[in-house]
Amino acid sequence: MVPFDLAHMSNLATPLFLKLLADRQGKPGGLLFCGSGGLALPVELRELAGRVPSFYGQSLPAQVAAALSELGLHAMPAAVLQRNDRPFEPLRQAKAGWIEGDWPLQAPPSPNGAQAASRATALLLVQLAANDADTHEIEEVLRRDPTLSYHLLKLVNSLAVGVGRKITSFSQAILILGRQQLRRWLNLVLFAASSEDVRSPMLLARVAVRARAMELLAHETGQGKQVQEQAFMAGMFSLLGVLFGMPLDELLAPLKLGDATVQALLSKSGELGELLAMVEAAEHGDMLAVARQLEALQLPALDFNRLVVEANLWMLNVTSEAGQHG
Repeated sequence: MVPFDLAHMSNLATPLFLKLLADRQGKPGGLLFCGSGGLALPVELRELAGRVPSFYGQSLPAQVAAALSELGLHAMPAAVLQRNDRPFEPLRQAKAGWIEGDWPLQAPPSPNGAQAASRATALLLVQLAANDADTHEIEEVLRRDPTLSYHLLKLVNSLAVGVGRKITSFSQAILILGRQQLRRWLNLVLFAASSEDVRSPMLLARVAVRARAMELLAHETGQGKQVQEQAFMAGMFSLLGVLFGMPLDELLAPLKLGDATVQALLSKSGELGELLAMVEAAEHGDMLAVARQLEALQLPALDFNRLVVEANLWMLNVTSEAGQHG
């Protein structure tokens, strides 16, 4: 077998990377294309560019830039972009309008009592749902947090419009939503729980892309529904330590997750761990690592690129519903 290297990769369609950008207020507002030549650009990229400002760097080859422009992306002057890897700071450059960098991954601010209680309640609900607790146990916790209760009923009522009825109780809501969707909703709510944490909008967007990309990768590699759900959960919980500013293993212990999910999260081992490592490599623009893993999975770059776009489209829906996009 020919060793995998950049020369080999240059003859292939290469992975597409989309870097999430924050606007001046630190909220998700744009996407920056990161890549080079030999790209397989999915047509779905046009839909994404039509929904959110999407850019590419001015240093790209003319042919690639032209193809991206045709799909609705725009060239971004360097002066418009400011990098920040420290805790959030307002834009310093007068011309800058977008912020890139890992500032959302920095330590969380100290929450006030109400914020801490809300996030703790959300985590408790995640634990109960993950452990298939009885509905009445989940109801009892929901009654303690009017905000979470309101958003749950609002969500389920919107889903129930098609069946011609309104949902007025938590037990009805949980029944209509279903346990799998309840777990998914609670996971997302957990990251959006603190309006005072400046990181929350970008963390929610990042974790939404990561979790959905993991789920789609599991599907593309032939895994069944159960593994796909585990992949989504692994992607979602992978940033739980960042959210709380605590060791991830301590946060995972009460959730009683399956061994494959825990191994993926704590040691990047197993099939789920390899997928998580690839998604994280994509977030850092490590083209060689991603391309090597795609070859090992026998997954064409075009399929990977399509699911990257789909994961970002799903993220836009999530952040829009959370009132945090745009």
